[in-house]
Amino acid sequence: MTGVASVRRRSYASGGSGAPLLGETIGENLRATAMRWAERPALTSCEQGIRWSYRELDERVDQLATGLLAEGLEKGDRVGLWAPNRAEWTLVQYASARVGAILVNLNPAYRTHELAYALRQSGLKLLIAAPEFKGSDYRAMAAAVSTDCPALESTIFLGDREWDALAEADPDADALNERAAALSFDDPINIQYTSGTTGAPKGATLSHHNILNNAYLCGALLGYTERDSVCIPVPFYHCFGMVMGNLAATARGACMVIPAPSFEAEATLGAVQSERCTSLYGVPTMFIAELEHPRFSDFDLRTLRTGIMAGSPCPIEVMRRVVDEMHMPEVSIAYGMTETSPVSTQTRRDDELELRVGTVGRAVDHVEVKIVDPEAGLTVPRGEAGELCTRGYSVMLGYWEDPDRTAEAIDAAGWMHTGDLATMDEDGYCRIVGRIKDMVIRGGENVYPREVEEFLYAHPDIVDAQIVGVPDSRYGEELCAWVRLRDGASLGEEEVREHCRGSLAHFKVPRYVIFVDEFPLTVTGKVQKFKMREESIRRLGLDP
Repeated sequence: MTGVASVRRRSYASGGSGAPLLGETIGENLRATAMRWAERPALTSCEQGIRWSYRELDERVDQLATGLLAEGLEKGDRVGLWAPNRAEWTLVQYASARVGAILVNLNPAYRTHELAYALRQSGLKLLIAAPEFKGSDYRAMAAAVSTDCPALESTIFLGDREWDALAEADPDADALNERAAALSFDDPINIQYTSGTTGAPKGATLSHHNILNNAYLCGALLGYTERDSVCIPVPFYHCFGMVMGNLAATARGACMVIPAPSFEAEATLGAVQSERCTSLYGVPTMFIAELEHPRFSDFDLRTLRTGIMAGSPCPIEVMRRVVDEMHMPEVSIAYGMTETSPVSTQTRRDDELELRVGTVGRAVDHVEVKIVDPEAGLTVPRGEAGELCTRGYSVMLGYWEDPDRTAEAIDAAGWMHTGDLATMDEDGYCRIVGRIKDMVIRGGENVYPREVEEFLYAHPDIVDAQIVGVPDSRYGEELCAWVRLRDGASLGEEEVREHCRGSLAHFKVPRYVIFVDEFPLTVTGKVQKFKMREESIRRLGLDP
């Protein structure tokens, strides 16, 4: 009798059907919400003292949209928005969508070189900007680059007469209805530039369908209703704030709460208390800053129940404190990228704590996920590490005017290749174990930084830790740990290594330990490991 080899189950999963996809534009969706929940709170900006109901928000969006039409904006024209979190940001977001213009999100941290690139590459027609932010003179910087941006016709600064005229235009219902009739939910509506750490930034181009449905469906997983208030300290220029914050709230009738123009731990805690927020967003570094704030215990956070932690893997101990001390038993871990609108996997509200601290959840509705061998491209068995790929309605239209790099990211079958290393268990839950470029290969052994970082987090004196690979003449690479200690703690390099010995394989014990007060971060709070690697090589005097 001929034996038949058993086949191991492959690392592929598809999100359950759940709610159907929405077939409408962002403007249509906001109008429907405003008609249903007209007098419910829609937006609160704590620092500005602004409180708008859905009726007021919808009316103000119509005013600004009419002003944009008067500026001559046609469907598909690019409108840049360069400002920190504030009520006007949200108005521009929805008004540009209502007239079919493509909103180009500009990082508030941009300097002239980065600003000029985004303006030229997107073919920006209108720039709307704050006058200044954190010591940066946006007026001077915009003036310096405007002559090199031939498509740019005008720049309007928030608070100026030109802005007031734009935002306070008399609504023209006939003109707005005529424009709405010419729009499709598959139209491009947003360009978001990636960080560009490995080359020129790429403009991920997203449609109404992409981001509205991602917000709507992920909001459903959080259980959002008109009774929820969502505290959004993450930046609006990023998908986390704009999509999972603003759009997820308006698609479900919840209230958007802006605690401050940029993240401040105390302002965030204060907003949760004063506005009785039920949901709070942040990357792990933000939650750590809140938990470690000297006045943390002074704030009443008992109205919280849920929220999203995303951007980078969450330390297990931090997640436990968020659940227990911040009263967020339903907090969700979400995973994704700008190119996927952004969320591909998410934990559920009723998941066991072990799943919500140890995984990034399973595929969200109408999205497929698979784990493949980075070299062969074949789907690996469950439990094995490989590159996470995702496919579905959420995958971007492409990189703006960059077909070559689009083809590198999205294969012929429509799969977006994330560059993240992950495993998938038997129930479809995924665990991120690192970036393909971050994986350390020491003497032929693959070391996933996340595993070592999680172990270091468990030390009572360590508040945060990151692992990078540095060059080594004998083993090819060695591990270098960047460690942040708790206030008042004293720990030596050898003590860190001794903590690992006996519990981790010898090749996972960091050879080098660097104590720091902070990590290099992006504006959204993501750790920049490439900078840590460069700095480690410099400090340790290694040959790259």
